[in-house]
Amino acid sequence: MTIKTIFVMFLGLSSGLAVGAGFVAFLSVLGIIPRLTQLSKTMKMIHFYEWAAVLGVMAGAMAAMWNPEFFFTPVVLIPIGLACGIFVGMLAAALTEVLNVFPILAKRIGVDGQIAYLLMAFVFGKIIGSLFQWIYFVGK
Repeated sequence: MTIKTIFVMFLGLSSGLAVGAGFVAFLSVLGIIPRLTQLSKTMKMIHFYEWAAVLGVMAGAMAAMWNPEFFFTPVVLIPIGLACGIFVGMLAAALTEVLNVFPILAKRIGVDGQIAYLLMAFVFGKIIGSLFQWIYFVGK
């Protein structure tokens, strides 16, 4: 029984380290934090951004382990949802910027001069898809 417990602890720790290392590598390769400070003209505050990322990952890991339940009013949930959406959007934008996805896609489908329309199609498609999911599926 003790060996089984030690093995599970070792497996959990090594899995967590692998996922954490992958997340850090992902952020490092994309250069999200330096790019974010460059765009917002807050290069002096880069240490705060880094600590925010570290503390966010730790809070997410603890929340995943303990599975807490919060009872917030919709007024409090709206800014939280907006912040989560902004984070996911910025992460997706950083990934597409680094990989030059949109220019390659525009060239492949033959809309080279109309990348703005392609971007707006993605944005409105994401908004409509999210609204459809929340209106139709949530609460059923």
